Amino acid sequence: MTITRMHSGPRMSQIVIHNDTVYLAGQVGTEGADVTQQTRDGLAEVDRLLAEAGSDKSKLLQVIVWLADMADFAEMNAVYDAWIDPANPAVRACGEARLATPGYRVEFIVTAAR
Repeated sequence: MTITRMHSGPRMSQIVIHNDTVYLAGQVGTEGADVTQQTRDGLAEVDRLLAEAGSDKSKLLQVIVWLADMADFAEMNAVYDAWIDPANPAVRACGEARLATPGYRVEFIVTAAR
């Protein structure tokens, strides 16, 4: 069994790879920005980390989306729908949650194959 941890700190890693499955920590955008910008930033970070792990969004398995307010659902989806690979969409769940700080509007938790 091989487990690789990348960008690790005392609390968590940003990337964990187990065999050929890539797990990302929750990714957020710029604190205080609107949900459109935070979605763009968070998904850009997902792209960057997947590339570093040897994967990309065409290999997504699961995306969990947390919104601070479900009223932002349509605005987040406008960016997400333009970003997702339409030929290879992941399973996805979206819910409302209190995020780490009040300035965060959206967070993405991603699992992908390599």
